Amino acid sequence: MAELTVQGDELVLSLNDVEKLEAVHGEVRVPVSSVRGVEILGDALGAVHGIRTGTGIPGVLVVGTIRNRGSKAFVVVHHGHPRGIRVDLEGTDYDELIVGCDDPEALAASLSIFR
Repeated sequence: MAELTVQGDELVLSLNDVEKLEAVHGEVRVPVSSVRGVEILGDALGAVHGIRTGTGIPGVLVVGTIRNRGSKAFVVVHHGHPRGIRVDLEGTDYDELIVGCDDPEALAASLSIFR
């Protein structure tokens, strides 16, 4: 399962080997200073719209890069983790990260950048 952590001055989205294949991408690293906000998502799959590079099965999973109306997101959401977190970014290759997880509130609280 994808893991979102702060490592030094970077926010790192680590992927397992299967997710790397699904995403056609490795881990994502962005400066903590680029984070503009976080949102808890009750339906992370429903929050994803656009043209995908990676893997997607409607209602089941989305893993990869999503482009929609000039914005670009990196998404890792599986049906087993329907809730998630959206991290809004500025000044990076991605405008947002969307990550599915069991407890998005705990994830947000565990990352010092959101305090």
